[in-house]
Amino acid sequence: MASSSFFPTPPRVNGSNKPRMSNGLPVFSSAVQEKLHRHSAGPLFTLITLPIPGVPGRRLRVPVINPARLQQCGIRSGRKRGPVLLCLAIFAMIYATFALAKRWGSHEKQWPTPFQGPTSTLVFKRDDLQWIWEWEILSGHYPSSRKIPEEIGFTTTPINPALPPKKAPTIPLRFRPPFVTNTLGIGPKRVYLDIQSRPPNVAYPPRPVPGSVADLDVLMEYCDFSKKKFVRDCLEVLRLGAGLDNQARLRRGKMDEWKYIYAEQGDVNWALNVTTETPHMGKAAVQGHLSATEQDSSSELTKKRGAEWEPRPDLRAPLKYEPFSTLPSPCDDENLRVFHMFWAGPFTDKPYLALLSFLFTQNVGLHLPEDRPDTKVCRPQFWLWINPGPAAAVPNPNARKDMYDSLQANPWAAPFLHPRFKDVVHFKLWNTTEQLDGIPELKDEWRAMRDTLFNSGGVIVNVPAADEKAAQEEQETTQEETVESEEDTTTAAKASATGSEANPDDPLHRLGSQSADTYDRMSVILSDMARFVLCHRFGGIYLDADTIFLRDWEELWGWHGAFAYRWSRLEKYNTAVLKMNKNSALGTFLFRTALKNGLDFHPMTVSKYTKDAYLEELLLRLPDALFDSAWLNTEWFQRDRPPQPYFTDFADFFDTPQQNSASPAALGFDGFFKGAYSYHFHNFWWKPFDPSRNWPDLGPRFAATERIARTAVEADDDKEELVADDKRDLDWATVLKRTFEAYIRGERPNMYGEWIQW
Repeated sequence: MASSSFFPTPPRVNGSNKPRMSNGLPVFSSAVQEKLHRHSAGPLFTLITLPIPGVPGRRLRVPVINPARLQQCGIRSGRKRGPVLLCLAIFAMIYATFALAKRWGSHEKQWPTPFQGPTSTLVFKRDDLQWIWEWEILSGHYPSSRKIPEEIGFTTTPINPALPPKKAPTIPLRFRPPFVTNTLGIGPKRVYLDIQSRPPNVAYPPRPVPGSVADLDVLMEYCDFSKKKFVRDCLEVLRLGAGLDNQARLRRGKMDEWKYIYAEQGDVNWALNVTTETPHMGKAAVQGHLSATEQDSSSELTKKRGAEWEPRPDLRAPLKYEPFSTLPSPCDDENLRVFHMFWAGPFTDKPYLALLSFLFTQNVGLHLPEDRPDTKVCRPQFWLWINPGPAAAVPNPNARKDMYDSLQANPWAAPFLHPRFKDVVHFKLWNTTEQLDGIPELKDEWRAMRDTLFNSGGVIVNVPAADEKAAQEEQETTQEETVESEEDTTTAAKASATGSEANPDDPLHRLGSQSADTYDRMSVILSDMARFVLCHRFGGIYLDADTIFLRDWEELWGWHGAFAYRWSRLEKYNTAVLKMNKNSALGTFLFRTALKNGLDFHPMTVSKYTKDAYLEELLLRLPDALFDSAWLNTEWFQRDRPPQPYFTDFADFFDTPQQNSASPAALGFDGFFKGAYSYHFHNFWWKPFDPSRNWPDLGPRFAATERIARTAVEADDDKEELVADDKRDLDWATVLKRTFEAYIRGERPNMYGEWIQW
């Protein structure tokens, strides 16, 4: 009784069952209640108060981990989750500390923590990036209304001679961004074209209008995967806007919104070259702001760790943009229309089909008399760059002669040495030393990086010094040999043509990809760099050798900017198609940046170069629907509404699934991703396009080379061929090969209804 009167039961407060005395000590009615209270241990965090110096009567409340929970979760033995929760709590506190430091600390402070992620590749200051943007825009290489990143920090509006004038919206001062993100168009007027075949000539689509331009802003609106656009719908816009739906006008209604090809009318109005500074951040205001915060002009840019800022890029004067209609001739030195392709190893059916598709689709004038070409058209050229030996080898002085000897002896290559193709198909000898010395941004420094020359995505393949010495000795020995018999030359050429000199077991000396297990990785790495070298030196468009043309590229040539295309679902580049201008500011940026980042030209790495420098818009990332329409389907995307044909694997191109095997022969070329500019079949170098007729079938004019190919596959040239002997279900690869060959034989016109004239 005495104890009961001394510890009276207090009333329930705020719904809590935990009784407390006036002195704050807990009182429990039973041992069970006390045990439950001890196991609950309260919240994970509790508050403590600390005095604030210089502020009497005020205390700072700081959240800390509840010691009781810490003891319960982390200290007691036998609890598996305790250490995990303790580590997570410590990690959270450290992360919060560095996050706050990064947000509120000095921009010049470097925090060497593992939480920063991948390091920056940037080596140019903001002023230099502005100069690169200004050069490209003023040269007419940005015919787009897409926004310039605010991080570039423009305070005046750049003039854009490739963009027509547009009435700027009146925005109140308080709503305007602090930096300029648009350009001032002073270019010629754009007239969007209604391209379609006119009766009665509707059997084939019309050729694009010479000098026409594709508005890639419109195509991004209808084709961008980031905006949940379907490849199927994109292809329909592509073919309707270009008049490729000549035989099936299925859509009804006004289709102005789907017009994406335009012609320029008039000239550049240079009198409109009047710009004003943004009222928010004029130059004086910017300098005052920066001095007040003790920051330089590149303070918010993350420089590559351990690298020095690059000096101001040495660029030539900006080009004067001239519309196509004002040019004295359709082709000029700055806009030479050259398709580049790089090839290593023996010439096979892969570059053979790429060249045939080029002749079948592009406006090369083979349908006109050779002495009367169309003077209003700029004829594109195809430059096939041949790497004569393994990527790590040094070419010998006779390499050019050896190259032509091997091409002449190769049945897949010999037809393109015919005089009829001499103006549009050119074989070029690749020499790595010569090419790198031809790049001003690299020629004085690349030799110091010979050990990392073969670098792709940070994976470096070292060429042993012994191999380089042996290659050099071999070259010197070849120089001393002055007499070589014609028989030996022919034998060497045939060996190179058949690939018998390649060693598939030696990755460093491998020449060409003979199978999935003997992949020529060295040549692939070299080609990653070669495409940028060729486009920067000569201008033009580079394509991987596993690319097939599907339509005329006239309007893509008319768009003077640079582009690659999207890596499937990722916001990265795939440079299997790459367009760049000759000696451009963008090219200078890429080579100087690559030089400070191990000469790495892997498309993923190039994506980081442009992203870190806010130059992604200068190398536009086009939707892969334009050049690689099957990619998303092969990665399990958009399979609910796939395009035609429906590939779930890139191998379906060579081995069409049986349930879809009626489509290739029934639909033919017109049923193959119609609307796309090209198709990329992603390697498969070792799979023949036409297994049952694995030779060039180009008719009597090329019978000699066909006979050599037939002999190589042990096919009887004298046996009468019967259609019953052919494969019953033709694959897509076979149908495309035979379609292009029929055009060269003169048995059908090309895709635009033009017949070849020999």
